Amino acid sequence: MKRVYWKKLLPISLAILLLLSGCASSTSTKNSSSQGTNGKVESQPDSGGDLTYALATSPDSLDPARSGLAVAVRAFRTIFDSLVVQAPDNTIKPWLATEWTISDDGKDYTFKLRKDVKFQDGTPFNAEAVKYSFDRILDPKTQAKNAVALLKPYQSSEVMDDYTIKINLATPSTAFLSNLSQAMLGIVSPTAAEKYGDQFGKHPVGTGPYKFVSWTDNADIVVEKNKDYHWGPSIVENKDAPYLDKITFKIIPEEATRIGSVQSGQVLAAETVPPQNILSLKNDPNTQLLQVNTIGLPYTLFFNQRRAPWNDVKARKAVQLAVDVDAIVKTLYLNTYSRAWSPLSPGIFGYDQSLENSSKVDVKKANQLLDKLGYVKGADGIREKDGKKLILTYVDGTPNREKRNDIAVMVQQQLKKIGIKVEINITKDIASVVQQKADYDLYGNSQVNSDPNALLAFYHSTTPEVEATVKRLGGGSDPEIDQWLEAGTVETDLAKREELYKKVQQKIIDQAWILPIYVFPYTVAASKTVNGIKFDSLGYPLFNDTNIKK
Repeated sequence: MKRVYWKKLLPISLAILLLLSGCASSTSTKNSSSQGTNGKVESQPDSGGDLTYALATSPDSLDPARSGLAVAVRAFRTIFDSLVVQAPDNTIKPWLATEWTISDDGKDYTFKLRKDVKFQDGTPFNAEAVKYSFDRILDPKTQAKNAVALLKPYQSSEVMDDYTIKINLATPSTAFLSNLSQAMLGIVSPTAAEKYGDQFGKHPVGTGPYKFVSWTDNADIVVEKNKDYHWGPSIVENKDAPYLDKITFKIIPEEATRIGSVQSGQVLAAETVPPQNILSLKNDPNTQLLQVNTIGLPYTLFFNQRRAPWNDVKARKAVQLAVDVDAIVKTLYLNTYSRAWSPLSPGIFGYDQSLENSSKVDVKKANQLLDKLGYVKGADGIREKDGKKLILTYVDGTPNREKRNDIAVMVQQQLKKIGIKVEINITKDIASVVQQKADYDLYGNSQVNSDPNALLAFYHSTTPEVEATVKRLGGGSDPEIDQWLEAGTVETDLAKREELYKKVQQKIIDQAWILPIYVFPYTVAASKTVNGIKFDSLGYPLFNDTNIKK
């Protein structure tokens, strides 16, 4: 079989899979030495030890198909491998697949698989396991989340022999190989998935460098070295079993406690360093700061266009003009986060830089728009129309991840100036309030992703049947946006594809479907005894090379 992944995909990969800034930490060094996270070249890494790594929130599931949270990926990426990997030079390279060919019409992918891989429960890795993993994502019983959007337009697959699988797509997809590299499309053990059913997320089994040990709710997740591992991807130096004996992911939502645990030595590393701690940690002789920008969809506030008056562009524009995003980012994040301007984050293919600094706060104009809609300020300063006050319901989740609850408070204060009363609902039940009932006017979300095709799941119209099951965030609908998103999925001319996604971004902002807020930098504080924490192209940590200096 002719290897075409290098020849055919290099131009696409170079343009689409732009590596995020700060990801040089994932480059490999010579086998005789190890590049430490402190920048020094170390001798052969020490083996053994338990890396304690604090997570900011609890994962929803360790089943890659059923998870919808980035924090979950940080844990289960240790357990699951993917067919391909996105390399530092922005190409797609082999991992569990050794090579692949693509049909002339772009709808069929034939993968050759490694023959020396086993799942952590002893089940052989083969074409049947790949087919099972992907078919399982589309099975309604699985209740898959982000994995469904990543796998589209997967239609079916055929086992050609034990180590050859043909994947059939409904339409060509320029993003398909890139999506296959993501952890949410990691390959699961069919044996374990059948055994545990909907509890597989509590008993995950993959082919990864670490094996699942335990998960204590709201406390910790423990994984241990997979001693049989020897098929690491090209983006790590150590292709064999990890140096660490164990990783304990401790769940510590409270910021001060999480960072204090690193400084006191109770944990060796902690994610999501709050802005107010960054300077002090930089000056701490015992601590190192690791940072990498994530790419995909930035943290964005979505208007629920199913409800009046937010189904009117004038009302949305008024809010867009009144919310001072610069003040929010500066006040809450002390300029350690970048302001977002678009539905996409910088660094991803198709990002429209022309949107930066394209709008300014204009309270006067915001008031004029609400005047035109017939809303009049009452004695209390809140606008009314037909005897009803102008109320905006702002929903956010708990705990206060990345100070998102504080954003709600600042928006509340800012919109009061134009006569909008903001009622804040902080809830643990986002699935019910947002996804099932759509009981909100403004709600924020973000997504880590490698391709602008991610916009499809958020901004393309859905059928009434799909809407009845899960309410798409925002609920906006526009035939032109639909057309551009559909064309962008299959367009292979990179210049044309880029232009399509720029049109999408411009119209979404022009029609005020959203309020982009910030681009999230993934920041880790770690003891200087810890070496070899690296990051993949999306900003997720990799622990194949991680070791603890004794």
